[in-house]
Amino acid sequence: MQQFKGLGVAMVTPFLQNGEVDFANLEQLVNHLINSGVDYLVAMGTTSESPTLTDEEKQKIVSAIVQTNRNRVPVIVGMGGYDTRHIVKQFKTFDFSGVSAILSVTPYYSKPTQTGLIEHYQELAYHAPLPIILYNVGSRTGCNLEPETTLKLAENKNIIGIKEASGVMNQIMYLIKHKPENFLVISGDDAITLPLMAVGADGLISVAGNAFPSQIAQMVHLAQEKLFAEAAAIHYQLLDIIQACFKEGSPAGVKAFLAMQNRLEYYLRLPLVRVSAEHQKYIKELLLIIQRNE
Repeated sequence: MQQFKGLGVAMVTPFLQNGEVDFANLEQLVNHLINSGVDYLVAMGTTSESPTLTDEEKQKIVSAIVQTNRNRVPVIVGMGGYDTRHIVKQFKTFDFSGVSAILSVTPYYSKPTQTGLIEHYQELAYHAPLPIILYNVGSRTGCNLEPETTLKLAENKNIIGIKEASGVMNQIMYLIKHKPENFLVISGDDAITLPLMAVGADGLISVAGNAFPSQIAQMVHLAQEKLFAEAAAIHYQLLDIIQACFKEGSPAGVKAFLAMQNRLEYYLRLPLVRVSAEHQKYIKELLLIIQRNE
């Protein structure tokens, strides 16, 4: 469990102009994140545009990340959805070599009850070849994993934590207060990570960390050391940038930052599109400000 404390980055998927995966820039991004102090990598999360990737592409991307990583940091793979049986089948066919855990988002579109969520995750945990981290992001799935449900699932030894991106502070604090000692609560929201870590969260799985890994790693590590004043200075330095990453959709925002940093070409797969020209101008201004402050 210690390996999933600190900063994880939910990696973007670079694309070429023809829509294919840009493996050269993917490998460069892996090296950049690790060299910048990231504690672990998350592949095939929401930020990767995973709904637009085929199963074959997902396997190739994960294999490329693992090969480039060379066991320097742990790797988590996202694998969830609205069809429990299909996920179980994926567990049996996917090559998890070099992967340490599975991040599994709540079923989207279906809107299952809390009882359905418990049975869904218990079934996954029974078949999963690796420990599972729950992923709660109701703004995208239309489904909230209630804290009482999470606490019930935390009794399963193969479910080791949750990425909490509900944004509901009372819910997350209740979970932190009542969780088992060996169960991780990880922030899934860059903007509220510092206050969550101040009340006991174990770290962050970040979107903005793709573009600003060293700064966000420093903030998270300072918070781990309970140096909250120093962490807050970085938090406020990055707050406008974090909000800009999400204003016109994610990962369109963070990919705009990455493109301006010459780390990838600015392409997404439909239905996602680039941010507006006006927002790109604002992102460029923010980037210039932080570069001047470095």
